[in-house]
Amino acid sequence: MWRGPPVDVMLGLPEDPPVPGHYVGRDAAVAILRQAAGAGVNHIDTAHFYGPANALIRDALAPYPDQLVLASKVGAARDASGALVPAQRPEQLRGQVEANLATLGVRQVGVVYLRRLDAQPGLVAKGDQRVGLDDQLAELSALRDAGKIGAIGLSNVSAGQLRQALPAGIACVQNSYSVLDRSAEPVLDLCREHDIAWVPFFPLGSAFPNRPKAASDPTIAAIAAGLGAIPAQVALAWLLAHYGSTLLIPGTSDPAHLAENIAAGSLRLPGASIATLDKLAHPQ
Repeated sequence: MWRGPPVDVMLGLPEDPPVPGHYVGRDAAVAILRQAAGAGVNHIDTAHFYGPANALIRDALAPYPDQLVLASKVGAARDASGALVPAQRPEQLRGQVEANLATLGVRQVGVVYLRRLDAQPGLVAKGDQRVGLDDQLAELSALRDAGKIGAIGLSNVSAGQLRQALPAGIACVQNSYSVLDRSAEPVLDLCREHDIAWVPFFPLGSAFPNRPKAASDPTIAAIAAGLGAIPAQVALAWLLAHYGSTLLIPGTSDPAHLAENIAAGSLRLPGASIATLDKLAHPQ
């Protein structure tokens, strides 16, 4: 149900985990959401713990079009000071699903990702927040059975964790991955094997360490110039060509960048360009 137009928008939050300081004003956020929906985007990635994102999505797009898939995440929360903290225990996951339902104004969230916190980027769970995957999946499966979740996804997981989770029925995986960062390739291979949708975050790189930015790579820039495109479009087009069940979430708060990202879905890379890009992965 999320395999329509391949590019979505994350409400001006360009990274997952979200980086403080990248929020935009309400009017700008509402406008870019409506621009995305008007351009055919049918998959919006969000999370209650991002802050105002869900309320803005509701303000901009409710009542939601039938074809729109809202995908959210659980596994973190905000403490009393507003800081992002782990929230991995099953009862916390249930509470977060309920919070997403309330703030989005829906009876079911189309996709809910379990954001594991075993390794960076972002938070790492400690103490009683180190929870077994099977216990978490049992809670999410119960919520799916109750109709509050349409499908279960995983985020920031290893290939071993994905394999462990397969009996629960995993619809999609969201890991850090780009043309320059292939550290999650074993996870993608398993997604290919089981026809699981692949939703790379940091698809253009990141300010986080060891997440090189596609826009700064001279090879990508040269290929883009030869195609009359920009480096970001080439990097996104490579991801789409690399696995057919890929969905992209290159967040932006800029209307022009949104249009460029969506246009990447129509960019067809020559075989020689794909072969060159295939060799680009930076060591991690």
